[in-house]
Amino acid sequence: MTSQRSLLALMMFGSAVVGVLTSSAYADSDAELAQRLSNPISSLISVPFQYNYNNNIGPANDGTSSFINVQPVVPISLNQDWNMISRTIVPVVWQDEIFPGAGNQFGLSDTVQSLFFSPKQPTNGIIWGVGPVILLPTGTDTLLTTDKWGAGPTAVALTQQNGWTVGILANHIWSFAGDENRADVNSTFLQPFVSYTTPDAWTFSLNTESTYDWTAEEWSVPLNFVISKLTKIGDQPISIGGGVRYWADAPDSGPEGWGARAVVTYLFPTGG
Repeated sequence: MTSQRSLLALMMFGSAVVGVLTSSAYADSDAELAQRLSNPISSLISVPFQYNYNNNIGPANDGTSSFINVQPVVPISLNQDWNMISRTIVPVVWQDEIFPGAGNQFGLSDTVQSLFFSPKQPTNGIIWGVGPVILLPTGTDTLLTTDKWGAGPTAVALTQQNGWTVGILANHIWSFAGDENRADVNSTFLQPFVSYTTPDAWTFSLNTESTYDWTAEEWSVPLNFVISKLTKIGDQPISIGGGVRYWADAPDSGPEGWGARAVVTYLFPTGG
């Protein structure tokens, strides 16, 4: 119950924070905004609050984990041809008995900061961006952090037409500093995604957020299916969605079976 109250408080706090932001009149239709939201490097300020639930964790399958990824996306115009898109992922985690005797933890996990340099116009119909990704050891508990600083390259490419969005986002992170007694970070992240947005602004999306740990030689492969709807509260566009996740593969003692995902995203359009 404590974690549920904390989740509610965080969502209310997020609503208050984004509520103070302002934006100009929105030229896009709801369906156009919804499809722009499917583009990870759109010229669209968005503030998603993504809740995830996993269970069957640990050797006895009695551990659980809930976390909210706060994921602000901010495009910055560099000149008439190029944007830089900042994508930040800050996880707020509740977990319990992830291994026998672990107890429960609540706090921040490590932050992942990506910067994509992207042309404002598609290249032969392909929207793309490349840049650096940085791992920041912001975890507030030993079991919520790698205690490592990391960095590497990231890239995204996609195409959008007739309501469909198909693409892939990837990065690789190597650790370069931090606690010498903790395992090095050497991981590849792959996120292929496909979504379809209807004329009345419903979006059906499927992706996998796969990570390969080159140090442990293990895959983590959750599959996510989410249905979302773009609507407005007053003049404020907001996307609300929910769905399921299934762990196709995981490390030993990692999550198994089915989980859940819910997303609330505030949108602040800045242009095409």
